[in-house]
This record gives sequence, structure tokens and C-alpha cells, in this order.
Amino acid sequence: MRLCIVSETWSPDINGVAHTLSRLSDELNWQDVPVDVIRPRPRADGKASGINNELQVQRLALPGYSDVQVGLVRPATLRHFWRQHRPDVIYLATQGPLGWAARRAAQQLNIPLVAGWHTNFDHYCEDYGVTWLAPTARRYLRYFHNGCGLTLVPTQQQATALEHQGIHDVHVLSRGLDGERFSPSHRDAQLRQRWGVSEHQPVALYVGRLAAEKNLTLLHESFQAMREVRPDIAQVIVGDGPARAQLEKSLPDAHFTGFVGQEALARHYASADLFIFPSLSETWGNVVAEAMASGLAVVAYHHAASAELITSGHNGITVPAGDSAAFQQAAVELCQHPADYSRLGRVARLRALEQSWKGIAEQFLQYLQQAQEAHHATATACGIRPS
Repeated sequence: MRLCIVSETWSPDINGVAHTLSRLSDELNWQDVPVDVIRPRPRADGKASGINNELQVQRLALPGYSDVQVGLVRPATLRHFWRQHRPDVIYLATQGPLGWAARRAAQQLNIPLVAGWHTNFDHYCEDYGVTWLAPTARRYLRYFHNGCGLTLVPTQQQATALEHQGIHDVHVLSRGLDGERFSPSHRDAQLRQRWGVSEHQPVALYVGRLAAEKNLTLLHESFQAMREVRPDIAQVIVGDGPARAQLEKSLPDAHFTGFVGQEALARHYASADLFIFPSLSETWGNVVAEAMASGLAVVAYHHAASAELITSGHNGITVPAGDSAAFQQAAVELCQHPADYSRLGRVARLRALEQSWKGIAEQFLQYLQQAQEAHHATATACGIRPS
């Protein structure tokens, strides 16, 4: 099989989509599955590593949000590329302009399509004050995904939600984890000293983009409430984004690191004690699994990865999605009980280690083969031949 992945983002971009696609392509390479990539032209010149063939298209940064980009290309350009390097199946990791052009070109060439649901665009409409656009976004997404053979989502919760919205052939593809990269063994006493904490002082950590969709108002309120009951608690915020300056003003005692590399990130996780994650915008949320693998007690909404991986009170704490009062109370109560958050963190790592990237990639390959076989069966029945 030959696979082509179409995405608006790719490693070394720092986000969950880029991380997931990079790990999947690495695993497929190890299984001798050649992978091609179509993506926007990166800011720094260079080709994606471990990729057979690559097409870089015009990049357009979103106004007011320069870290996020979309790709612009004519379907004819994609058809030319795919005639030279025809894939057996195409994976669309974006529903944006690049994904739309790829979907059209693939249909014209009669190439099987599998779509991934990596971003909750309809949720973003609410986060950015354009709620009135959400119904239109849902109609577009339904049309986009129902034009593909399969749609892959990371959780059963998400699959059920999309099926209720009228999207067909939805299947669950979870996310993997590197349990050696993210491990309590990376705890760094010198890093904790830079945070100004002793061995037994608690450290509450947040990792993620600092933007409106991450529910940062609740993060701010929760961190403040935790400090009221534990004045000695250190609070560390890893990440960057348009809301950073405002958050720094509201949490003057917190440590803001900006984006950090993978090695440093593993040390930040392992050197903390609690992970506070109030976001509801994720389709999965790699940071939750990474925190759990690092031995942290997680406080999160019962949503996405947290709903799949956490049994509340056993290996973390979850509260009903959207209940901000319950979220804040859970964070406040847990930070006062070291024995509890230590126990939760130990059990959390055991659960996170069950998420093997090798197994996820094997399941991904099975879905690709399923889509390919179904497409060929339909094409044969209709007398359609490849273009």
C-alpha cells in the first residue's frame, strides 16, 4: 500500500495533529508502507523527514493567529502530483481549503479517501464569538466527511456525536504514547529548584496553546483558588499563544515557559505533581496522556482523552463537561492531599502505558485497507476505472 497524507500541519510544528501524524507515518515506515505528504510550505525551508514524496503548497497564516496556517492549492496541481505518485489511499487530516481541494482532486482521479477528525471547528465558533456560524460549519463538515470512505475519530464519545450529526461510517482510532519519553524517571530536581520549590512542595502544571479555545479563564480561576488553600503551590504554564500576555497579568506568580522541546517537556511533566486541564476543544488531547504517563494526577473534564483514559478517583479526577464549579472544586481539593495525588499519578501511568503507537498504527493500516477495498468494490460494481 502507498499512502498520501494531506495536512495543514506537520512536525516540527508543536501541536497534537502534527505529533499524531508524525508518529503514525514513522510507524508505517517501519512496516514498509511508503508515505507521501502534501502540506503548506513550512516557515523554515526543508523536507519532512521519513517521507517518500512531498508537495508543499502555498501557506496562508490566519489573521490574528499567525501560529495557525492553512494551505491553498488548485485541484489541478494535486491531480498532477498524484498522477506522478499515485497513492492507493489518501488520508485527509484537514477539512480546510487544502482538504477540500484534495477531496475534489481525489474524487476526480477515483482514489479512495479516509478523513480524520482532528479539530472541533464547530466548537471554535463558540470560543471566538461567532456561535451563529456553528450550524453552517456542521453542515459543511457533514458534507465533507460523507464524501469520504471512512471518518476516523479518537474516541467513542466523538464517534457517537458525529453519527448524531449525520456523518456516516465513523470509526474510532485512538492515539498512542511513548512511555519511555514521558516517564516519572525524568523528574528534575534542578528544574524544580528554578521554580523555587522544595522536594515536597506541590507543582500544578498546564501544557497547551494559550488561546481562547483552551478555556483559560477557568485555568486562571482554578489556579487562584488553589493558591488560596495552598499558598506554597508552584504553578507552571507551558505553551504560547495570543492569550499569553493577558494570562501572565492575571497569574503574576506563575512560571511561564513558552513552547519547549520534547526533551524539556518530558522533564516539565515529570517534575510537576498535578496536571490541570480545563479545555473542552480537543478531539483527543495528547497532553492528558503524556501527563498521566509522567505520573501526574490529572484534573480534567470528562471529555476526549480524559473520558477514555481516566476512571475518576482511581487514576485521575474528571468532572462533567462544562461544570466549571465542580472542576475548580476538584482542583482545590486534590492539591491539599499529597497522598491522593501521588496515588492517582502512579495508577495513571499504568493506564497510559496501554496506549501503544505500534498497535494504533496497525489499526490505522487496517482502516486504510478497509476503505480501499470498499472503494474498489463500489467502483467495480459501477464500472468505474481509475483516472
